[in-house]
Amino acid sequence: MRAITAETANSLSRCRAPENNGELALGANYKYAATCLFGLEGLVGADIDALGCKRTGGIDGRVYFEGGADAAARANINMRYAERLYLVLGEFPARSFDELFEGVAALPLEDVIPRDGAFPVKGHCLKSGLQSVPDCQSIVKKAAAKRLGAAYSLTTLPETGEKYQLVFFIYKDTASILLDLSGDPLYKRGYRRETGEAPIRETLAAALATFARPRSDVLFWDPMCGSGTIPIEAALLMTHTAPGLNRSFAAERFGIFPSELWDDARDEAVAAIDEDCGFEAFASDIDPAAVAQTRDNVRRAGMAAHIKCFEADALKIEAGGRRGTIVCNPPYGERMSTVEESEVLYRAMGAHFATLDRWQIYVITSSEKFAQLYGRRADKIRKLYNGMIPCYFYEFFKPPRN
Repeated sequence: MRAITAETANSLSRCRAPENNGELALGANYKYAATCLFGLEGLVGADIDALGCKRTGGIDGRVYFEGGADAAARANINMRYAERLYLVLGEFPARSFDELFEGVAALPLEDVIPRDGAFPVKGHCLKSGLQSVPDCQSIVKKAAAKRLGAAYSLTTLPETGEKYQLVFFIYKDTASILLDLSGDPLYKRGYRRETGEAPIRETLAAALATFARPRSDVLFWDPMCGSGTIPIEAALLMTHTAPGLNRSFAAERFGIFPSELWDDARDEAVAAIDEDCGFEAFASDIDPAAVAQTRDNVRRAGMAAHIKCFEADALKIEAGGRRGTIVCNPPYGERMSTVEESEVLYRAMGAHFATLDRWQIYVITSSEKFAQLYGRRADKIRKLYNGMIPCYFYEFFKPPRN
């Protein structure tokens, strides 16, 4: 593993191909970190495995892996559940501010950041002696400036060029210095310009669709679709459409990554699309404005052939003799409406969904009492997070007891 670490003194310069004008060598391995919402680490790991990369460890909300320079493009474009992708620049003990400064100053940052590159710093600390994020931020910035200033023989760095976002993560007195390769978070796919009152992140919606085990011969229905995120992510999943195919990433503007990596990764993603998968989804809502918004989002996502959008009361939908799966994010007290109104809705959902001929039902909500109010014991409950809001994903997939 050719990582940039202060401990081993390995550097990106050792991984460069001289003939590539400072680009990363395509045959070398690098260390990456993918962050995610709590509870989605397993799905992120599966994405990494599918890319042919090697997982090397992780903690809650973070998965580390090794891959070639091409992993920067392929992972950004293809990962469905990760929030951001980082290149790990270095890892070292940071039990004091002095150790943090010296560790950063020992990293060959000039192999990544050009002479005019801007290098803002942000980060956080967890379970460590160093707790002051502003102080750590200032120290990392000063140490990086010292290193780059010496490398470029400058007393003042211009920082007028491309932005290279540096991120520090200090965990149990070990500092990781990272380079943000994504730019905008990966949940920003590009198809959702507006959101309803209770938006759900695209990455979480993709996870919910995956947990519901969608199939081409079973109707997938979100009867409270809001902006349509859940059925859109289900359609992207079933058609093998890479979620990042239609957006750009910060690393595309970094000189260290050959431009052909991005072209090849997009060509690979396009070739994997299966438009003939037979998957069908319904996206309905009682609010006509939500349906109109969903229809626009579906069109921008390129999934109009697989998703039918229409107005309907979720408490009046019918099975129509078809096999089906419902996945929805109903209103709940912390997000919209009131807790009391939400509880009335949950009872009504339980009563009506029981008429849907043994359909499988999947519901995400912040309520710990949902199953009790719904009137049926869940076959499985997953604790997840929508941003910082703790939620529970209630799964009803076994035939109900008579």
